[in-house]
Amino acid sequence: MGQYDLHDNMKQAFSVPPQTVGTTGTGRTGKPVDRAGYSKVEFLIDYGVITATNATFTVTCKEGDVTGTMTSIADANLIGLEANASVGQAATRTSGVSKNVAKRIGYIGTKRYVECDIKSTVTAGAIVSTKVLLSGPFSAPVAT
Repeated sequence: MGQYDLHDNMKQAFSVPPQTVGTTGTGRTGKPVDRAGYSKVEFLIDYGVITATNATFTVTCKEGDVTGTMTSIADANLIGLEANASVGQAATRTSGVSKNVAKRIGYIGTKRYVECDIKSTVTAGAIVSTKVLLSGPFSAPVAT
C-alpha cells in the first residue's frame, strides 16, 4: 500500500461540475484547478444523455501560471486531442460513443493551473462534466 497504489497517489477536482449545457453557442467555463504538488494531470470529460442529433460538444483545455490568464493548451502539451474528447453530430446517438460516454486527455505541460471548458452548438439539454485528475504527488499518501 501507500506509494504504489492509485488511491493514495491521486486527487480529483471538478473543473465543470455535472450540469446541463444550455443555450446555443454557450457552454461551461471550467474552474481553474491548482496542480501544485502534483506532476501528472488527466482531464476527464463525461457526457450524459444527448438527445439532439445536431448537437456538437467542443472541449478546450487551458493552462496558466495564474488563474486570470488561462490560455488554450498547445497540442504538443496534450496526450490525445481535444477533438477526440469532444462529441460531434450524430444521425443516431449511440451509448458509449455519442452519448453516455467518458473521454480523457492527458497534460504534460508545466503550468500551475489547468481547466477544461465545454461548449455546445445547440441547446442540447445534456448533462456534462469535466474533472481534473492529479497524480504523481510530491508527497504521499494524499489526504482525501
